[in-house]
Amino acid sequence: MLSTLPPSDPFLNNPFWALDGSFPTPWEGPGFSPSLLSSPVKPVGKSQTHAGSDADVKHVASSILDERKRRRMISNRESARRSRMRKQKHLENLRSQVTRFRIQNRELNNRLQFLLHHYNRVITENQWLRSEQTQLRQKLHDITQILALQPFSSSAWPCNTTPMFATE
Repeated sequence: MLSTLPPSDPFLNNPFWALDGSFPTPWEGPGFSPSLLSSPVKPVGKSQTHAGSDADVKHVASSILDERKRRRMISNRESARRSRMRKQKHLENLRSQVTRFRIQNRELNNRLQFLLHHYNRVITENQWLRSEQTQLRQKLHDITQILALQPFSSSAWPCNTTPMFATE
């Protein structure tokens, strides 16, 4: 350590002692001019040497942007085409559904008409049968009344009177 060095040692006062003259600094190297230190720093602009490269950079940037715009436009057109195709397919599906539903509606309507026709026939037949039932009940009642009023004699029955076929 530091305690072994005397206070007058030059290494204690200069922490950059290792750089003193042993390594050249960039401004001490070949091609260094002290006038460069005093000249103000100018921003790099369009000079003759950079004019071509700036134009090239702008042209490249412009062409990259143009290429991106072109790709985006192609992508948008393709997306719009796919969207139109999906819409067209959806409309085709809806039209086919409408056709199917119309056919199904016509079939159901035909079945309904058929059933209504048969229903009306059954109702008419049922009314006719009820009317016939009423007539037959009335006849049965009349016959029962006739039989109840007639005495039960053997002469009352036509089969007990004279034979149907007389033999002479």
